[in-house]
Amino acid sequence: MQLARVIGTVVATVKTPGLQGVKLLVIQPLDRHQRPAGAQLVAADAVHMAGPGELVYFVAAREAAQAMPDPFVPVDHAIVGIVDAVRSLAGGDQAERPAAADRPVAAATVPAEPPTPPEARAAKRRPRRPRQ
Repeated sequence: MQLARVIGTVVATVKTPGLQGVKLLVIQPLDRHQRPAGAQLVAADAVHMAGPGELVYFVAAREAAQAMPDPFVPVDHAIVGIVDAVRSLAGGDQAERPAAADRPVAAATVPAEPPTPPEARAAKRRPRRPRQ
């Protein structure tokens, strides 16, 4: 999955039968600092709620087609979530927006606590059984 910003819509009067009723949106992929990364793309809106200006996450290739109601449609990119908040590991960079009351809340977050050191993880593991 990758973050993107919806920057426009695509109007298509003729679509393949599996894409009837599916919105097509122009998205700008973003890097981890939410800066544009790469070329703009057209993505099918699998959540049926994304709109211009929203921060979304999308999938590409076969996963994009699998996200659609009919998994055998010719789709290269699909929006699979609307992002409510992004937090970095360091806790510094944050981009948040209030959740809309008329849609389910989905958040893409990264834990703000530091990772557990290897020796602490090893202490939590169950002891191995001896080989027989």
